[in-house]
Amino acid sequence: MVQKASAKLTGMLNEAIARELQVSIQYMWQHVMAIGLHSAAISDVFEEVAIEEMKHAEKIAERLFYFNEIPTTKPAPIEVGKSIKDMLRFDVKAEEEAITMYKQIIELAAKEGDSTTRLLFEEILSDEEDHHDKFTTLLEE
Repeated sequence: MVQKASAKLTGMLNEAIARELQVSIQYMWQHVMAIGLHSAAISDVFEEVAIEEMKHAEKIAERLFYFNEIPTTKPAPIEVGKSIKDMLRFDVKAEEEAITMYKQIIELAAKEGDSTTRLLFEEILSDEEDHHDKFTTLLEE
């Protein structure tokens, strides 16, 4: 029997997928476009995080599909930036938005008794906090 989830929770999962698609594209373009002093090291971070974000999108999509819902294929708006500093500012903001959203999803999943979704997002939240720390540290350098 397939577990049911509220429309609110499945809507939030689709928002999370759109966000993960957004940042995976955003960070991959930044990986390609990064130029200047220290760009090689920063470019590698963009690429690494982009791949992690795509894996998050996949995991969330699998969870949503479990609920017999169709995962979105449309990313949220992408903000690439023109300089490394701009890129990092956009990325810090994107990670802060994800952290806020994922805490809300964790809270709602717990309220609905959906421990699988709660645990999935606790794991992803940990990654997002790590991404935020990486981007914040790079921005301060």
